Amino acid sequence: MTMMGAPFAPGSAEAGETVASFTAYDKAQKAVSRLIAADVPAREIAIVGAGLRSVERVTGRLGYAAAARSGAVNGLLLGVLFAAVFVLGNSSVPIQAFVGVLFLGMAVGMLLSLLMYALVRRRRDYASVMQLTADHYEVRVAAGSIRKARAALGVAEAPRPAPPAPSDAPPQYGERVTPTEPPVPGQHES
Repeated sequence: MTMMGAPFAPGSAEAGETVASFTAYDKAQKAVSRLIAADVPAREIAIVGAGLRSVERVTGRLGYAAAARSGAVNGLLLGVLFAAVFVLGNSSVPIQAFVGVLFLGMAVGMLLSLLMYALVRRRRDYASVMQLTADHYEVRVAAGSIRKARAALGVAEAPRPAPPAPSDAPPQYGERVTPTEPPVPGQHES
């Protein structure tokens, strides 16, 4: 997906120049809020997570009882939805039908959850939550707004490296040499 007029496309490898780096995501968010308050165009700002890794936190042991319990809760929620649609929408249906649909939802949820657990229990006997984290977060801004962004965050201009001084040493292997004078045909150096 490319946005028209955007300085960089979402998901592109190049997302501007880094103006600040933070170890916590909420600090990067606060920096972005300061940039937007300083009239840096929001479309020219990106938060880039670097050093990504996934963390799986084990939340408990799975068993038939835990599978039945979670299935009953999910089935109850599904039963409430169906009961609200079918039973409460019709005034001639008795309230016992509402309770019956709730119990039916719980039973179906439990059975499906137990069946799924029976299929995967040999490969996985624990419950977990997956989370994506980063080592640090860089706030990047497109080149057109970099000065305004640095001023808003109070970041000094990055020093530019000085060009290398010319050397009288002969070129190293693999170094590109640009001739200063064109060679004259038929003339050889000694």
